[in-house]
Amino acid sequence: MKVVKLLVLFNLLAFSAWSVEASAEEKQVRLHSGQNISIEVKQLPADMNRFAGGAYSFTYPDAVRGIYVTGNSAGGSKYQDLVQLIESTELNAMVIDIKDDRGNLTYLPDESKPYAKAGMNLIKNPEKLLKDMEKREIYPIARVVVFKDSYLADMKPEWSFKEGNSVWKNGRGEAFVNPFLKEVWDYNIDIAIEAAKMGFEEIQFDYVRFPEGFETRDDELKYSVGDYGDKAVDNVQHRVNAVTDFVAYAKEQLEPYDVKVSVDIFGYSATLPEAPGIGQNFSKISEHVDVISSMIYPSHWTSYFGIAKPDLEPYKLVKEYAKLENKKLDELKTPPVSRPWIQDFTATWLGSGNYIPYGKKEVEDQIRALNEEGIDEFLLWNAGNRYTPGVDYTP
Repeated sequence: MKVVKLLVLFNLLAFSAWSVEASAEEKQVRLHSGQNISIEVKQLPADMNRFAGGAYSFTYPDAVRGIYVTGNSAGGSKYQDLVQLIESTELNAMVIDIKDDRGNLTYLPDESKPYAKAGMNLIKNPEKLLKDMEKREIYPIARVVVFKDSYLADMKPEWSFKEGNSVWKNGRGEAFVNPFLKEVWDYNIDIAIEAAKMGFEEIQFDYVRFPEGFETRDDELKYSVGDYGDKAVDNVQHRVNAVTDFVAYAKEQLEPYDVKVSVDIFGYSATLPEAPGIGQNFSKISEHVDVISSMIYPSHWTSYFGIAKPDLEPYKLVKEYAKLENKKLDELKTPPVSRPWIQDFTATWLGSGNYIPYGKKEVEDQIRALNEEGIDEFLLWNAGNRYTPGVDYTP
């Protein structure tokens, strides 16, 4: 097998088609074609910027206490309301959509980029936004939705799942792209790298999974399995391997950009060896990230932990989950920071008797449950960015 010596700068290692295994002075790179390349790595001088555009100075907070922010909110008048909320409370971070749940980018990228037409002019001046966040000491996290992507599925049906001759969509009319394909990985990682170059301190990947219930349709839909066609491995493990491999690959590719990497994951994934349909293995994913963010909204659980109606008991639900997660993370050699997503919305869709209005007490109960189990970081989710006033975020 041909081996080539290359001399490269460390910050040029994010080539889109490579998978990297690191050593101190040299990296062995295996192309997807199977060719091996030996790369000699030079460290950047200490006084050089990590990349052009990374000229901000952010400090990681004592513990991240953040809110979800849409592109509309970040680029519109609502941003000032959210800033006021943060500056008047113990909150200190924003998770801002850079690539949203439809696959749209919330800013206008350079026209030369393969995802240029996915751009929307919501955040008109990312540099101005980040400068303001720097001034106010608000920790910036870029949310990149990965495999739920109706835009890319429409543009590249061959990168998606087909039902007959059409792109398959779930009951909400949403399409997914295929986690088995390295082309899909690289498309998303390129967007993440651009967010890092903008100056975001952390990249948070969401929807790092197959569609819900995929195990019931994996033999019905038409799609490529890429490099995951080994018949000796069952379909569940192929899905787990693809999702885990993406996370590991993304972490490697983002290393030159000096950003933290976090992944959102279903809370119930921590309660199972692995979630068979969607391909999420809590422990395996956790091994490759700086932060793991389980979505533990009480409204999203069925009867669990002996709690018949979890939305009615936010403290107990979160407390029991935190105990279980701590045990899972304790089994890892280098566990990531735990930073769960918690609920700041009312789940009226559960129906009468199955939900309660969520306000100050319910939000504080979730935070208190986490704190009692040694988890100090959290993120608040409200899809409309309408957060409960008067909450003590460090009870």
